[in-house]
Amino acid sequence: MSGSVNQPRTFEVLTAAPVRARRKPRDWPNEEKERLIAETLVPGANVSAIARAEGLDPSQLYGWRRKALSSGLVAPLTETAKTAVKFARVEPVASSAVEIVLGDVVVRVGGDIESDHLVKKLRAVRKA
Repeated sequence: MSGSVNQPRTFEVLTAAPVRARRKPRDWPNEEKERLIAETLVPGANVSAIARAEGLDPSQLYGWRRKALSSGLVAPLTETAKTAVKFARVEPVASSAVEIVLGDVVVRVGGDIESDHLVKKLRAVRKA
């Protein structure tokens, strides 16, 4: 036993880098979110490239976009959306009914319709 004390020993020294402090999440203003979401809705837009250019994780931008689309308040542009809607003629009517033209669809509603109900109908027409 006394002979093992004088034997050469090998030690391995382990070093560790300090753990980086977690970065505080950036608080994005709604105007910035809206601008970025609008950029992603342009036909042919690359969501990941837009996110990286802004220093944002692509999954975060996809989440904002998914939330905006599911709200029904925004929709991606299509080729047909680029064409202007033109009215051939406007005829005043004496009733309280209103006609709303959305592309090739005409929605007729009475003046007594509740605004929430009208919004639901218009969203359904837009999705169809």
